[in-house]
Amino acid sequence: MTEAIPAVFLAWDQKKAESPSPMTILSKSAWEAAAGLALVATLTVGAVVFLRRKRPTDEELEQLRRKLLSQTGRLVDGMLLDVREMEIEDGRILTMLEYKYRSSGVDYECSQDITTLLDVVDLTEMRAGFPCSVRYQTGHPQNSIVIAEGWSGLRTTLPVFPKPGGRAHKDLERLSPDRN
Repeated sequence: MTEAIPAVFLAWDQKKAESPSPMTILSKSAWEAAAGLALVATLTVGAVVFLRRKRPTDEELEQLRRKLLSQTGRLVDGMLLDVREMEIEDGRILTMLEYKYRSSGVDYECSQDITTLLDVVDLTEMRAGFPCSVRYQTGHPQNSIVIAEGWSGLRTTLPVFPKPGGRAHKDLERLSPDRN
């Protein structure tokens, strides 16, 4: 059975089909403008947050550098040259550790500010001319350290070698291959 649809309802359905859907209240250009404003507002908030963030201090950057080198730096032998105290313009006194080392045939003389590390190391144990271990960054060998918070390349004594003719020396000769 087909029932006849009154003409009033058909006219109403046609008007409904011609009018914009309820979801598109604004025109296309209004949506684009709103999206642009939201994008500009988001970028503005992001820029303000970026510019107002807490930047690391020089001491925090130095501590991060020492930590990185103590964990990943290449290890070589070096020699302590001197421990100096220097006064800078603002009146502070810096304790500088001077050392030298060789990497890939190039000699480097460097210094490290150990003022903040004086609780880690004893200045009386540092002697000029003593060997030390140096950690440096591969690719940038001038970036080096001898002391860090969790690592020290200082040696308290000189290495002891066996006496020629002694028992330890004979054991070493026995273990070494024949040189005929």
